[in-house]
Amino acid sequence: MHDKFTGSIVALVTPFKNGQVDEPALKSLIEWHIANGTDGLVPCGTTGESATLSHDEHERVVEITIQSAAGRIPVIAGTGSNSTKEAIRLTKSAQQAGADAALLISPYYNKPTQDGLYQHFKAISEAVDIPLFLYNIPGRTAVNILPTTIARIAELENVIGVKEATGDLKQVAETIAACPKDFIILSGDDFTTLPLLALGGHGVISVVANITPKETAAMVDAWFAGNLEESKRLHYHLLPLTQAMFLETSPIPVKTALSLMGKIDTEMRLPLYQMSNANLGKLKETLIQYKLI
Repeated sequence: MHDKFTGSIVALVTPFKNGQVDEPALKSLIEWHIANGTDGLVPCGTTGESATLSHDEHERVVEITIQSAAGRIPVIAGTGSNSTKEAIRLTKSAQQAGADAALLISPYYNKPTQDGLYQHFKAISEAVDIPLFLYNIPGRTAVNILPTTIARIAELENVIGVKEATGDLKQVAETIAACPKDFIILSGDDFTTLPLLALGGHGVISVVANITPKETAAMVDAWFAGNLEESKRLHYHLLPLTQAMFLETSPIPVKTALSLMGKIDTEMRLPLYQMSNANLGKLKETLIQYKLI
């Protein structure tokens, strides 16, 4: 078991200021996560707005995250793309920067076949030496990596796990049953973290941990300590906050929440846009309930 890649791992936002990556804010967030028990960092995922980062910015965010973490907790760099060649380039760059692993989203928009998915991940696996996680999120990519395909990809030497964001617990169970015992299954959806742990999963790559790192880590830690009641209590305690994080397309609500908490500017990149007034009101109410603002 690759224990260092389990627990509460945060899908880090990328703070912007005046159109640029806000490096001091990013470093400050990383220190806050480490102080509050977060088990790992994922820069440049969906939550990190990887889709609108230039290659230079992408590589810089990964580099800052690795330097700031300084080996205290692992960094799983988001390096996926719908172009295999581009994914290889980004993954090689993350490896050179010292990332502990890479997270590879299934190719979006192209809609590859299951064989095409296998060949995509195989090509990346052969090009690098670092551990790789698949990222299965059909709601954003229009393609589902099926359990049989995940099991096939899991046979590749350095593919060690999957971020499972289908929201389909039947598929999660089938994936766990089909894959090797030490294959790491991480929830890619805060709503399913606890049930996924119950099925045999190993943790979460979390959106809500951006604003409640301590509580999210405590929920997963309680589960692994055998304290199901405490884990369940924290799951339901965080539920309204988790729901608020998806009032609009993520990461709009979580970046807005962090700006209301005074941790980053509210800036994001088009086509992502500021929250509607109605949803902003709901978000503020929820943050006040949790004494976050």
